[in-house]
Amino acid sequence: MAAGAMADRAEAGARAVDLRLYGLLDTGVCGGDGEALGRLGAEAAAGGCTLLQYREKDIADARATLERLRAIGAALGGRVPLLVNDRVDLALAAGADGVHLGQSDMHPADARRLLGPGAIIGLTVKSAAQADELYRLPIDYACIGGVFATTSKDNPDPPVGLDGLSRILFRARLARGPGLPVGAIAGIGLDNAGEVIAAGADGVAVISALFGAEPVRERARALRARIDAALAQRGAGR
Repeated sequence: MAAGAMADRAEAGARAVDLRLYGLLDTGVCGGDGEALGRLGAEAAAGGCTLLQYREKDIADARATLERLRAIGAALGGRVPLLVNDRVDLALAAGADGVHLGQSDMHPADARRLLGPGAIIGLTVKSAAQADELYRLPIDYACIGGVFATTSKDNPDPPVGLDGLSRILFRARLARGPGLPVGAIAGIGLDNAGEVIAAGADGVAVISALFGAEPVRERARALRARIDAALAQRGAGR
């Protein structure tokens, strides 16, 4: 993709992404049964989850993973978008709605070329310097993290905290303007989701707070209510 086209794509965005409640179906927390994962995703969507991601670290059996993704997609029935963590090839093969990339994964421009203009592409941002680069990347949302300490992922970088989140958000919006949704991840739950939204995030990405216990639908409703209330208080309600 030429630099000019990349800049145009970065500015325009292909799809509007609702980041308010971003649920991560992590196999380390949720298990690896495709039917069960589909049920959890459907319950989360029914409770107000606005976006879902399938996350499986260290994939050893791509065919089995593809079967899980297809089972989740069938259970969701298009109610909310389903993204795949890291693996552009599996997202493409499964007919998922897009992919979430880390800083060491495939470059967003290459992912865009493979997935096409209609796919959702998200990117993890860990620092202000990385946020400064968003102006040239063909992504549809960014997710800043980790905000707080978490047991769901082995993260060598220290948490940025609420102050760090605010600083990185400021730089991200300088780079791309207010049109790019920017969420927050790591260690976020019902007790602190409102603070994260008050710090400027457009939504929160959660694993254990949503899928760590039943009933998932009620946990999603409680989180979504807390998020929507905080957005409304900030004057950013939908």
